[in-house]
Formats: sequence, C-alpha cells, structure tokens
Amino acid sequence: MTTFGDILQNIGEFGTFQKLIICALSFPNMILGFEFACVFFIQSDPERHCNTDWILEADSNLTSDEQLNLTVPRERDGSFSRCRMFVPFDLVCDRANLLQVAQTVMMSGILLGCLLFGPFAESFGRKRAAQIPLVVVLIFTVTTALCPNYLLYLISQFLMGLGYGGFRLNGIILATEWIGASKRSWGVAATQLCGAVGQAVLAGLIYVVRDWRVAQLITAALLGVIVVYIWFLPESARWLLERGRTEEAKELLFKVASINKRRFSETLLEKIAVKETEKKSNILMLIQSPVLRKYLFAILFTWFSVNVAYYCISFNVGNFGLDVFLTQLIFGVTEIPVHLVCVWLLEALGRRVSFISTLLVGGVLCMLILTFNQGNNVAVTVLATSGRFIINWAGTICNVYVQELFPTSCRQTASGVGSIASRAGGLIAPLVNMLAMYHWSIPVISFSGLTLLSGGLCFILPETRGKELPDSFDEAESNRSKKATKKESDSNVIHIKSSKL
Repeated sequence: MTTFGDILQNIGEFGTFQKLIICALSFPNMILGFEFACVFFIQSDPERHCNTDWILEADSNLTSDEQLNLTVPRERDGSFSRCRMFVPFDLVCDRANLLQVAQTVMMSGILLGCLLFGPFAESFGRKRAAQIPLVVVLIFTVTTALCPNYLLYLISQFLMGLGYGGFRLNGIILATEWIGASKRSWGVAATQLCGAVGQAVLAGLIYVVRDWRVAQLITAALLGVIVVYIWFLPESARWLLERGRTEEAKELLFKVASINKRRFSETLLEKIAVKETEKKSNILMLIQSPVLRKYLFAILFTWFSVNVAYYCISFNVGNFGLDVFLTQLIFGVTEIPVHLVCVWLLEALGRRVSFISTLLVGGVLCMLILTFNQGNNVAVTVLATSGRFIINWAGTICNVYVQELFPTSCRQTASGVGSIASRAGGLIAPLVNMLAMYHWSIPVISFSGLTLLSGGLCFILPETRGKELPDSFDEAESNRSKKATKKESDSNVIHIKSSKL
C-alpha cells in the first residue's frame, strides 16, 4: 500500500521546497505577535494622560500645553495627573479593566476564527484558509489604528482576532502536510520561534514609536507585504488528492520534486490506497474509542490550562513592577531558545517525559510567585518569566503530540478541537486576571493549579517517540508503529483508488 508519506519520501521530506514554505508561513507569526501584544502597551506610556481634545471645541487654537493646563489637574510635585481630568474619559486608572475586556473580546475572535476556518479548510483548501484570514487581519489592523472610540476598537479587535485564529490554525496545517513524518515537528517549532522573535522586536518597536496607533499602522504595512506573497503559495497536495483533484496534485508534485532536485515517480499516484473502514471516521468515532477519548481529554484539558497560564502571565506584562518594555523584551528573548532546543529534546527525552516535566516545573515556578510580596519586582519577574518559558515549551510539545496520538482520518479534527480548547484558555485568561481586584494571589493560584493538574493528568499518555504516525484506530489505540502492525494491516480490506485516479 502506498501512502502520501511514500510520495514525500520520493520527492523529498524536508528539502528546499519544504524549508521555503515553512519560512513563508512562519514569518507572518512574527508580525501577528505585534497584533496580539500591542494592547499591552496602551497603558504603558509614562507620559500618558486623559484625552483632552474636547477643550478644542472652546478654542481650536490651543496648544497641547495649554490644553493640559486647562483640563488636567497637577500632582503635588507639579506634574500633570495621569489619572484625572476635569471630565473623566478613556481607558486609564479606574477604567483600566476595560483593557482586559478588550483582550477577552480579541480572544473570542480568535476562538471563532478556529471554529470557522477549520471546516473552511476542509471544503475550500488549506491555501485559501490561510490566505483569507491574513487579509482580514490586515484590514482590521488598519481600522484598529483609526478607531475614534472604544466600541469600534472592540469590534476591530474581535474581527482581527478572527483572522488571527484562522491563520494560526491553517498555516501550521498547510506547512506540516508538506513535511515528512521525521521532520514534521519543525513546522510547529518554526512557527512558535517566529512568534517569540516578534514579541522581542515588538518591545523595541513600541519603545521607539511610543504610540500604539502608529505601531498598528507599521504592523499593517508589514502585513501588506505578506498578503502579497502569501497569495502565491501552493495548495496542499494531500488535500488535492483527497478531493480527487489528481491532475492538479500531480502537476504540483512534479514542481516540488524539481525544486528539491528529485525525480517524482508518477506510478506512486496509482498505488495510493486507503482503508475503507477508516474513510468514514470522524470525531464521534474518536470519542467512542475509550483509549483515544482519554488521550483527547488529556490533550484538551492540558492545552486549555497551558494557554490560561501563558496568557495570564503575558497580559500582566505591565504589572510586574519592572519597566514594561524590558519585561516584554525578556519575554520574547527567553522564548527563542525554547523552540531552538525543543525538537532535539523531544528526541532525546521523549514526548511523555518532556510534556509532564514541563507542565509540573512550569506550574511550580508560577506557584512560587506567591512566596514573594508584590514589592519584590525582580523576583516576581524572574519567576513569571521562567514559568512562562517552561509553559510555552509545554505548548509546543502539545502541538506535536496531538499529531502523533490520533489516526490519520481524525488527526486534523483532533488538532482543530485542541486549537479551540487552547483559544478558550486564552479567552478565559483576562477574566482570571480580573480576579486580582479581590486579591492579587487568586489569578496565580488559579493558573498555576491548572498547570499542575494537567501535568498529573498527562501520565495517562503513551510515549510516541520514534514511532510512525498511526493510520488506523487500532494502531492509535495500541500505540504501535506501522512496522509492528504491518502484518495486521496487510490483512485489512484495501480499497485501491486507482480506478478513481
């Protein structure tokens, strides 16, 4: 029986073409990191004060200093108040929680983007499902920068989040469907690495620009360049074959083989076979399997918990006591080595040990924040950064693990459901942070506890290091490699697609 994996081995599992497509699909994540974190800095400018443009209705010729003198009271040291003016307005001080509402709205959009663009990819292709969300992000990045009021800002953030979620889900799928099993984890690692670099660059951008609206417009300009080149990316040949578009897939495979300097054997297309019993597989069959149901629950709960912790810490970037720009830079820089060494450590330690240890260690580091009072800024920042570092590592492993635990017929479904669970965690995070109004320790206890619970739950997961991706439910349930099940698979009923091809 020939599979698409055999075709990839023939044309090159990780050749020049695969490296180019990974770069093309990973680079947007560097820019999308700007979108996600720009909201952190709306409150961060030390020179900020309430909006006083309303005074211009009385005299449009007033200078900025004259506006401030007429509308903003001074503190005891003679400086202008950062939290008061004669007519209350905007998203500062006692209305600062509205920023967390904005974060929640954006995460709601990301969640909906995963829900909408997942099925969209099945019907219209991986390429379109990655391209259209980027156009959506571009449009609403511009509108966010130009929003004159809070309501329009929320709408723009929601729709921008919708595009963000759609691209993150389908960009990874398009990349990994072109990569052979031995190198598939690179599709995830490269995406996460670019996101980390983007966060580090963002700190410098905001520090220099000091105006979040201008930063949004700069981000839009960069996205405009990406939208142009992303339109020329190839479709997934795997998806084309599944849809019966054999001639398009054949032409594309010849081009890929040429780029990789390999020769494509056309006869492989005539030998592609699928197990008839597996063609009708869906999420219901996944849930009906006692073993895979346990794996799915563990992955979903862990992905949810990891994102609650990750975003609770990320959204608090300005509340650790140190300079917000320095903290953001530390967050981005410390993530880079995570993704550089993650692939190697997954092979050295295995998936299961790496996953459990990162969850438990990350949870403990975050819980240790409770041992320091809020005045110890350095200690709190070090622990928060370390915990975020380790928890982000767990998130990367989760992306790899979810592809190796489930059979081919349900692998994308499991990845999509997992992505929805992760976005739900991000959606909850700003609300968890709002519990700090009752006591600062409540959010820390909440996200740390969830992470530790996830680490204990993942003891039920099997090791998948060095094993081929399971093609059938039997292989996935028993966690066996293709070699171990070769005799059994040969005895199964095989339906050859050559009549359709």
